[in-house]
Amino acid sequence: MSETAPVLPSARRAWLLLAVRLGSVLAVTVVIWLVVRAATGVESFPPSTMWATLGLLPVNVLSLVLVRRFYRDRGVSLRVALGIQRGRIWRDVFWGLLWLVVLNVPFAAVVAGSVFVLYGGEAPAAFATIFFDPASAVPMDPVALLVVSLVAVVPFMLINAPTEELVFRGYALDGIAARRGAAAAIIATSLVFGAQHVLFAATVPGMLVYFLAFTVWGLCAAIIVRAQGRLFPVVIAHWIVNVMMSSPAIIFPILHLANILPAA
Repeated sequence: MSETAPVLPSARRAWLLLAVRLGSVLAVTVVIWLVVRAATGVESFPPSTMWATLGLLPVNVLSLVLVRRFYRDRGVSLRVALGIQRGRIWRDVFWGLLWLVVLNVPFAAVVAGSVFVLYGGEAPAAFATIFFDPASAVPMDPVALLVVSLVAVVPFMLINAPTEELVFRGYALDGIAARRGAAAAIIATSLVFGAQHVLFAATVPGMLVYFLAFTVWGLCAAIIVRAQGRLFPVVIAHWIVNVMMSSPAIIFPILHLANILPAA
């Protein structure tokens, strides 16, 4: 009885997955911008990071449903696709912490270098404004701000990292590599990963910085996944970054409500 060869990811589906991810981020960002502009009069585009994070909720749900279906058609569960193995969780945590450093050193270097190229000697002062646009801020009561932050950030913390890794360094990377080779797959998924994050920047210069920095992050992550042959350690590193970057959106409203910080 002959063995059945494993069903490889479809290159066509890989490109479709990337297109759906990028297209849905763009569509949701525009819708949120239109709603915020109509409700508050704030016209700054893209909308602030909090609203962008809220918009990622339907995007992540759609992406997770789609990538789950594609993997299921191959007879692969999401647990297997992620590489979660009961006997090596702590080893994966160790690798995740190591990759956290490895990934963020070039990321930080690209951010600093690109801001310096854009602003020269004014780069230190530019950091205060390039990633935050006061014109995009929507004045909100601390209670309302906390509610919106919880709805936006908690699901983001839970599902964004595994969803993005399954999409970019999982199915799409393997699918494109099977047809075009590993180098093309790494470059393509990294460029789309960088393009997605353009819409999370606060300013136009920030869009360029985000594109370069997140493309490099995606490039390094893809190389690690291809070399290590496992996805879960990079998921852990990605998850830690998401928690660290998004938790202040919950912490600050709580501090305001406790009168530890003045309300914004």
